[in-house]
Amino acid sequence: MNEIPMRMALSTAAMLLLALASANAAPSAYEGRGLYVSYCLVCHGTGGKGDGPLAQKMAIEPANLTTTVRSRSDTILKKIITGQGRQTITGRDRHNLLSDAMPKWHEVFSEEQLDSLIAYLRFLTRKQHDLMGDPRVGEQLYQAYCQSCHGEEGDGNGIMTDLLRINPMDHTNPNVTNALSNEQLLDAILNGKGRYMPGWKGILDQKDAEALVSYIRLLSQ
Repeated sequence: MNEIPMRMALSTAAMLLLALASANAAPSAYEGRGLYVSYCLVCHGTGGKGDGPLAQKMAIEPANLTTTVRSRSDTILKKIITGQGRQTITGRDRHNLLSDAMPKWHEVFSEEQLDSLIAYLRFLTRKQHDLMGDPRVGEQLYQAYCQSCHGEEGDGNGIMTDLLRINPMDHTNPNVTNALSNEQLLDAILNGKGRYMPGWKGILDQKDAEALVSYIRLLSQ
């Protein structure tokens, strides 16, 4: 095989691998939060309890997502969000979850966005700790200060792990992160923990640390 076809074959293989990785990527509750804030919060409220500012002004009663989402499948939730197939939803899956005032978002959200939005709805239903700060700020700080050890995706597989032979916390594991309170995470970020986790006090302030904690919470959902 000469050089040009070989390069083309390698390029095609690389593109296929990237597409497969993207298809297998877990939905991001962090991305879903951004969609929720833009499209859902105004009716369903900050905490998803159906007490958003528009709902109060229009005298409508959006679903309390912290209770109604928990027992519904992703398939049912997608039908409700997009409006496609709502007429087939009856009984328990219709009660307190469907409203004539609910917009149909099928032309707004892609399949990947729906998955991310539902991941954030799941976070609202089962969260054990509140978000302390702005996770959008936390994401920027995480990539600047944390990803070299904890990895870009927070899975504890950063570039420094092999160099230092360390095993950083996997922030995508809810069993690990939920076991720690917000205050414990704050203390670890600001004052360090163990042999290798540095303290960032003096570089990051309290507000920065709170933003990081919120981003970490969303990584594990």
